[in-house]
Amino acid sequence: MLEKTRGEVALLGRTPSFVAFVVAPSAATLSYLRVKERQAERAGVHMVVRELVETSSTEEIIDEIRAAREDAIIVQLPLPEHVDMMRVIEAIPEEKDADVLSPVSRLRGEVMHPIAASIKRILEEGGVAIEGVRAVVVGQGWLVGQPATAWLREAGADVATVTKESGDLRELVPVADIVVSGAGSPALITREIVRPGAALIDVGTSELGGSIAGDVAPEAAEVAGLFTPVPGGVGPVAVAYLMRNVVHLARLRDGENGVH
Repeated sequence: MLEKTRGEVALLGRTPSFVAFVVAPSAATLSYLRVKERQAERAGVHMVVRELVETSSTEEIIDEIRAAREDAIIVQLPLPEHVDMMRVIEAIPEEKDADVLSPVSRLRGEVMHPIAASIKRILEEGGVAIEGVRAVVVGQGWLVGQPATAWLREAGADVATVTKESGDLRELVPVADIVVSGAGSPALITREIVRPGAALIDVGTSELGGSIAGDVAPEAAEVAGLFTPVPGGVGPVAVAYLMRNVVHLARLRDGENGVH
């Protein structure tokens, strides 16, 4: 995917760019940013990281977004608790929303959400049927749970969700053909509750003993039909889709500006 994107950059005739706004990054956030920086270089895309102080207000972050001149903009989540996340992501112009974070982009955006696109690609590459199968999405966050649920339903899966408030993990996971987890809770899904042969798509990231850990216990891979580890699974694929989205948005921008 990165090689193909680099070829698209060559056809574009210039280096597309995007800016990542980061507020009070955690170890997991910094790890993900390093992956983005490496893959941006491989894809021929210029990445700028703008780290804002932890005390930045919602309005100050929005002002930074509005002042950005790059082809695309991403806001690295999560944001500090005092910041209104929805107001911030709603400030990202649709034509620059490479991460498909804003509600407007999700409804009618030009590009597919990188996490949803990655889940789709991984299941296709693994030969996993989607239409009519039982799927469970653990977590209903804006970054993972909601786009994963929306795409799986569009693809024809029978989707159930599990959150802290609703759904029974030990009741739903054992009968699921596909499990997508973005809860951010280490080893939440253990080997004994996984249906043999199930596809386990782990998108959860959290810190455990100084390392990045996923939601699915590694030993669950022994019974799964398909398993994505953390780190090194969905993350790099999602970043590759992000780079493709940046180039696509840059191409659209050039077209609107009359650049050929």
